[in-house]
Amino acid sequence: MRKELEIAIQAAKEAGDIVMQYYQGSYTVRDKSRNNPVTTADLEADHTIREVIRGAFPDDGWLSEETQDSPDRFAKSRVWVVDPIDGTEEFIEGKPEFAVSIALVIDGVPVVGVLHNPATGELFYAASGNGAFCNDKPIRCSTQQALENASMLVSQTEHRRGLLTGLIPLVAEIRYIGSVAYKLGRLAAGTGDLYITLTPKNEWDICAGDLILREAGGVLWARVNQPIVYNKAIVKQPAGMFAGNSTIVQHIIEAYNCSVRHATENRNGVSSV
Repeated sequence: MRKELEIAIQAAKEAGDIVMQYYQGSYTVRDKSRNNPVTTADLEADHTIREVIRGAFPDDGWLSEETQDSPDRFAKSRVWVVDPIDGTEEFIEGKPEFAVSIALVIDGVPVVGVLHNPATGELFYAASGNGAFCNDKPIRCSTQQALENASMLVSQTEHRRGLLTGLIPLVAEIRYIGSVAYKLGRLAAGTGDLYITLTPKNEWDICAGDLILREAGGVLWARVNQPIVYNKAIVKQPAGMFAGNSTIVQHIIEAYNCSVRHATENRNGVSSV
Protein backbone atom coordinates (compact mmCIF):
# COMPACT_ATOMS: atom_id res chain seq x y z
CA MET A 1 0.00 0.00 0.00
CA ARG A 2 3.00 2.31 -0.15
CA LYS A 3 2.07 3.85 -3.51
CA GLU A 4 -1.57 4.20 -2.49
CA LEU A 5 -0.58 6.00 0.69
CA GLU A 6 1.81 8.31 -1.15
CA ILE A 7 -0.87 9.22 -3.69
CA ALA A 8 -3.46 9.79 -0.96
CA ILE A 9 -1.08 12.10 0.91
CA GLN A 10 -0.32 13.99 -2.30
CA ALA A 11 -4.04 14.40 -3.02
CA ALA A 12 -4.76 15.55 0.54
CA LYS A 13 -2.00 18.15 0.45
CA GLU A 14 -3.06 19.51 -2.93
CA ALA A 15 -6.66 19.69 -1.77
CA GLY A 16 -5.53 21.38 1.44
CA ASP A 17 -3.73 24.05 -0.57
CA ILE A 18 -6.95 24.77 -2.45
CA VAL A 19 -8.98 24.89 0.76
CA MET A 20 -6.60 27.42 2.31
CA GLN A 21 -6.97 29.72 -0.70
CA TYR A 22 -10.59 30.19 0.40
CA TYR A 23 -10.33 29.79 4.19
CA GLN A 24 -11.51 32.95 5.96
CA GLY A 25 -11.94 34.54 2.52
CA SER A 26 -14.61 34.85 -0.17
CA TYR A 27 -16.39 31.91 -1.79
CA THR A 28 -19.84 30.68 -2.75
CA VAL A 29 -21.98 28.71 -0.28
CA ARG A 30 -25.16 26.81 -1.04
CA ASP A 31 -27.23 24.27 0.88
CA LYS A 32 -27.44 20.76 -0.54
CA SER A 33 -30.05 20.05 2.13
CA ARG A 34 -30.98 21.42 5.56
CA ASN A 35 -27.82 22.09 7.62
CA ASN A 36 -25.70 20.58 4.85
CA PRO A 37 -23.74 23.36 3.11
CA VAL A 38 -21.25 23.02 0.29
CA THR A 39 -18.73 25.65 -0.76
CA THR A 40 -16.52 26.46 -3.70
CA ALA A 41 -13.64 25.05 -1.67
CA ASP A 42 -15.40 21.67 -1.21
CA LEU A 43 -16.05 21.28 -4.91
CA GLU A 44 -12.61 22.35 -6.13
CA ALA A 45 -10.86 20.19 -3.52
CA ASP A 46 -13.01 17.22 -4.52
CA HIS A 47 -12.09 17.71 -8.20
CA THR A 48 -8.39 17.84 -7.37
CA ILE A 49 -8.50 14.71 -5.19
CA ARG A 50 -10.34 12.82 -7.90
CA GLU A 51 -7.88 13.91 -10.57
CA VAL A 52 -4.85 12.84 -8.52
CA ILE A 53 -6.27 9.49 -7.40
CA ARG A 54 -7.96 8.50 -10.65
CA GLY A 55 -4.79 9.46 -12.50
CA ALA A 56 -2.84 6.88 -10.51
CA PHE A 57 -5.57 4.25 -10.05
CA PRO A 58 -8.08 4.62 -12.91
CA ASP A 59 -9.77 1.26 -12.32
CA ASP A 60 -10.64 1.83 -8.64
CA GLY A 61 -14.12 2.69 -7.41
CA TRP A 62 -15.07 6.12 -6.08
CA LEU A 63 -17.35 7.38 -3.30
CA SER A 64 -17.23 11.05 -2.35
CA GLU A 65 -19.57 13.41 -0.56
CA GLU A 66 -19.29 15.91 -3.40
CA THR A 67 -19.50 13.53 -6.39
CA GLN A 68 -22.73 11.98 -7.63
CA ASP A 69 -22.79 8.37 -6.45
CA SER A 70 -22.64 5.56 -8.97
CA PRO A 71 -23.49 1.85 -8.53
CA ASP A 72 -20.28 1.06 -10.41
CA ARG A 73 -18.46 1.04 -7.08
CA PHE A 74 -20.27 -2.12 -5.94
CA ALA A 75 -18.47 -4.14 -8.62
CA LYS A 76 -15.08 -2.90 -7.38
CA SER A 77 -12.94 -4.54 -4.74
CA ARG A 78 -11.00 -1.29 -4.25
CA VAL A 79 -12.95 1.91 -3.56
CA TRP A 80 -11.73 5.36 -2.52
CA VAL A 81 -13.92 7.05 0.11
CA VAL A 82 -13.47 10.82 0.20
CA ASP A 83 -14.69 13.94 1.97
CA PRO A 84 -12.88 16.98 0.56
CA ILE A 85 -13.79 19.02 3.66
CA ASP A 86 -15.19 17.21 6.67
CA GLY A 87 -16.40 20.05 8.87
CA THR A 88 -17.65 22.43 6.22
CA GLU A 89 -19.65 24.38 8.83
CA GLU A 90 -16.48 24.95 10.86
CA PHE A 91 -14.65 25.97 7.69
CA ILE A 92 -17.39 28.54 6.97
CA GLU A 93 -17.23 29.83 10.55
CA GLY A 94 -13.45 30.26 10.27
CA LYS A 95 -12.72 27.62 12.91
CA PRO A 96 -9.61 25.48 12.28
CA GLU A 97 -11.51 22.27 13.02
CA PHE A 98 -11.96 20.59 9.65
CA ALA A 99 -10.07 18.03 7.59
CA VAL A 100 -9.57 16.64 4.12
CA SER A 101 -10.41 12.94 4.47
CA ILE A 102 -9.23 10.26 2.02
CA ALA A 103 -9.42 6.48 2.48
CA LEU A 104 -8.94 3.39 0.35
CA VAL A 105 -11.26 0.49 1.14
CA ILE A 106 -10.67 -3.07 -0.05
CA ASP A 107 -13.60 -5.47 0.27
CA GLY A 108 -15.27 -3.22 2.83
CA VAL A 109 -12.20 -2.70 5.03
CA PRO A 110 -10.13 0.54 5.09
CA VAL A 111 -6.46 -0.10 4.29
CA VAL A 112 -5.19 3.46 3.69
CA GLY A 113 -6.30 6.58 5.52
CA VAL A 114 -5.23 10.22 5.35
CA LEU A 115 -6.61 13.20 7.29
CA HIS A 116 -5.19 16.64 6.62
CA ASN A 117 -6.11 19.79 8.51
CA PRO A 118 -4.43 22.48 6.40
CA ALA A 119 -5.39 25.22 8.88
CA THR A 120 -3.34 23.62 11.67
CA GLY A 121 -0.75 21.89 9.49
CA GLU A 122 -1.61 18.44 10.85
CA LEU A 123 -1.32 15.44 8.54
CA PHE A 124 -2.53 12.14 10.01
CA TYR A 125 -2.03 8.99 7.98
CA ALA A 126 -1.88 5.21 8.17
CA ALA A 127 -1.63 2.11 6.02
CA SER A 128 -2.90 -1.21 7.30
CA GLY A 129 -0.32 -2.99 9.44
CA ASN A 130 2.19 -0.12 9.42
CA GLY A 131 1.08 2.07 12.32
CA ALA A 132 -0.35 5.58 12.47
CA PHE A 133 1.48 8.89 12.13
CA CYS A 134 0.96 12.62 12.46
CA ASN A 135 3.45 14.81 10.59
CA ASP A 136 5.71 11.74 10.23
CA LYS A 137 5.78 11.02 13.99
CA PRO A 138 4.20 7.80 15.33
CA ILE A 139 0.99 8.31 17.30
CA ARG A 140 -0.85 6.08 19.77
CA CYS A 141 -4.35 6.10 21.15
CA SER A 142 -4.86 6.73 24.88
CA THR A 143 -4.74 3.67 27.13
CA GLN A 144 -7.06 5.19 29.74
CA GLN A 145 -9.54 2.50 30.80
CA ALA A 146 -11.58 4.19 33.55
CA LEU A 147 -14.56 6.24 32.41
CA GLU A 148 -14.43 8.41 35.53
CA ASN A 149 -10.91 9.56 34.58
CA ALA A 150 -11.54 9.93 30.85
CA SER A 151 -11.76 12.95 28.59
CA MET A 152 -14.37 12.67 25.86
CA LEU A 153 -14.36 14.44 22.48
CA VAL A 154 -17.88 15.48 21.52
CA SER A 155 -19.90 17.66 19.18
CA GLN A 156 -21.28 20.88 20.65
CA THR A 157 -24.44 20.33 18.60
CA GLU A 158 -25.09 16.89 20.08
CA HIS A 159 -24.41 18.22 23.57
CA ARG A 160 -26.77 21.20 23.10
CA ARG A 161 -29.50 18.87 21.83
CA GLY A 162 -29.21 16.81 25.01
CA LEU A 163 -28.23 13.62 23.21
CA LEU A 164 -25.28 12.98 25.53
CA THR A 165 -27.00 13.91 28.80
CA GLY A 166 -26.80 10.46 30.36
CA LEU A 167 -23.18 9.85 29.36
CA ILE A 168 -21.37 13.11 30.07
CA PRO A 169 -21.59 12.70 33.89
CA LEU A 170 -19.70 9.41 33.55
CA VAL A 171 -16.46 11.04 32.36
CA ALA A 172 -14.03 13.53 33.88
CA GLU A 173 -13.96 16.06 31.04
CA ILE A 174 -15.58 16.88 27.73
CA ARG A 175 -13.77 18.59 24.86
CA TYR A 176 -15.45 20.13 21.83
CA ILE A 177 -14.07 19.56 18.33
CA GLY A 178 -16.11 20.22 15.20
CA SER A 179 -15.24 17.76 12.42
CA VAL A 180 -15.87 14.04 12.95
CA ALA A 181 -12.78 13.14 10.92
CA TYR A 182 -10.63 15.61 12.84
CA LYS A 183 -11.92 14.23 16.14
CA LEU A 184 -10.81 10.74 15.11
CA GLY A 185 -7.37 12.02 14.11
CA ARG A 186 -6.94 13.84 17.42
CA LEU A 187 -8.20 10.77 19.30
CA ALA A 188 -5.65 8.59 17.50
CA ALA A 189 -2.96 11.05 18.60
CA GLY A 190 -4.00 10.68 22.24
CA THR A 191 -5.55 14.15 22.64
CA GLY A 192 -8.60 12.59 24.28
CA ASP A 193 -9.59 9.18 25.60
CA LEU A 194 -12.98 8.66 24.01
CA TYR A 195 -15.26 9.82 21.20
CA ILE A 196 -19.01 9.32 21.03
CA THR A 197 -21.57 10.28 18.42
CA LEU A 198 -25.25 9.47 18.68
CA THR A 199 -26.22 10.89 15.28
CA PRO A 200 -25.85 9.05 11.95
CA LYS A 201 -22.62 9.63 10.01
CA ASN A 202 -21.71 8.96 6.41
CA GLU A 203 -18.91 6.62 5.39
CA TRP A 204 -16.79 9.52 4.14
CA ASP A 205 -16.98 11.16 7.59
CA ILE A 206 -15.35 8.27 9.41
CA CYS A 207 -13.54 5.92 7.01
CA ALA A 208 -10.01 7.41 7.00
CA GLY A 209 -10.17 8.19 10.72
CA ASP A 210 -11.31 4.64 11.46
CA LEU A 211 -8.14 3.16 9.98
CA ILE A 212 -5.83 5.76 11.52
CA LEU A 213 -7.38 5.13 14.93
CA ARG A 214 -7.12 1.37 14.46
CA GLU A 215 -3.45 1.61 13.53
CA ALA A 216 -2.92 3.80 16.61
CA GLY A 217 -4.27 1.04 18.85
CA GLY A 218 -7.91 2.08 19.06
CA VAL A 219 -11.28 1.00 17.69
CA LEU A 220 -14.38 2.56 16.17
CA TRP A 221 -17.37 0.39 16.96
CA ALA A 222 -21.14 0.58 16.52
CA ARG A 223 -21.53 -2.16 19.13
CA VAL A 224 -19.05 -4.23 21.12
CA ASN A 225 -16.56 -5.93 18.77
CA GLN A 226 -18.45 -4.65 15.73
CA PRO A 227 -16.26 -2.61 13.36
CA ILE A 228 -17.83 -0.57 10.57
CA VAL A 229 -18.06 -2.13 7.08
CA TYR A 230 -17.65 0.29 4.16
CA ASN A 231 -18.74 0.65 0.53
CA LYS A 232 -22.33 -0.22 1.36
CA ALA A 233 -25.39 0.77 -0.66
CA ILE A 234 -26.61 2.93 2.22
CA VAL A 235 -23.61 5.11 3.05
CA LYS A 236 -25.08 6.55 6.26
CA GLN A 237 -23.98 4.62 9.34
CA PRO A 238 -26.88 4.45 11.85
CA ALA A 239 -26.69 6.46 15.06
CA GLY A 240 -24.38 5.24 17.79
CA MET A 241 -20.61 5.07 17.25
CA PHE A 242 -17.97 4.86 19.95
CA ALA A 243 -14.19 5.24 19.61
CA GLY A 244 -11.12 4.90 21.82
CA ASN A 245 -9.17 1.92 23.12
CA SER A 246 -11.21 -1.28 23.13
CA THR A 247 -11.61 -1.48 26.91
CA ILE A 248 -12.98 2.02 27.47
CA VAL A 249 -15.18 1.73 24.37
CA GLN A 250 -16.70 -1.47 25.71
CA HIS A 251 -17.40 0.33 29.02
CA ILE A 252 -19.12 3.29 27.37
CA ILE A 253 -21.20 1.04 25.09
CA GLU A 254 -22.38 -0.89 28.13
CA ALA A 255 -23.25 2.38 29.89
CA TYR A 256 -25.07 3.63 26.80
CA ASN A 257 -27.07 0.41 26.43
CA CYS A 258 -27.99 0.60 30.11
CA SER A 259 -29.19 4.20 29.77
CA VAL A 260 -31.27 3.31 26.70
CA ARG A 261 -32.80 0.35 28.50
CA HIS A 262 -33.72 2.46 31.54
CA ALA A 263 -35.18 5.19 29.34
CA THR A 264 -37.33 2.62 27.53
CA GLU A 265 -38.50 1.11 30.80
CA ASN A 266 -39.43 4.54 32.15
CA ARG A 267 -41.39 5.40 29.00
CA ASN A 268 -43.26 2.12 29.28
CA GLY A 269 -43.87 2.53 32.98
CA VAL A 270 -41.77 -0.48 33.89
CA SER A 271 -39.73 -0.42 37.08
CA SER A 272 -36.03 -1.09 36.64
CA VAL A 273 -35.67 -2.21 40.26
